[in-house]
Amino acid sequence: MILRPEFVKYIPKQLDDSVLYVSMHFGTVVHRCACGCGEEVVTPLGPAEWSLAYDGRSISLAPSVGNWNFRCRSHYWIEEGRVRWAHGFSEDEIALVRQEARERRMGYYQTKRSGRTWGFPRTDDERGLKWSFWKIFRALGRIWRRGKE
Repeated sequence: MILRPEFVKYIPKQLDDSVLYVSMHFGTVVHRCACGCGEEVVTPLGPAEWSLAYDGRSISLAPSVGNWNFRCRSHYWIEEGRVRWAHGFSEDEIALVRQEARERRMGYYQTKRSGRTWGFPRTDDERGLKWSFWKIFRALGRIWRRGKE
């Protein structure tokens, strides 16, 4: 199945089965489920959600689309406008994926709220013992160089 992109401001009420509706204004991509069940699939775009790649002709979405709440429980990737089917997930796998997504969102929004950049500590206390030793050695090096002058 091939899905062609259509960039819109507002998502239409009636969706075409072969179209990925992209609203950059609202940061979302909407399409009908690729299995043919007719369900509307909404994939929000953002750093902690889905990402979109557009090459001028087709769209890729990451991560995969897992419709765990639909009767069909379909799971697929959208790569360069093509649907690539993925294996079905067990209840345990679905729970794990949902937990990972929750943690990813929580980490992103906590970081955003605190003003921190992902993975880069802001204070010496957060940097730990290694950073403290590095600062001491740097200071000793400066003192030693001054003594040689």
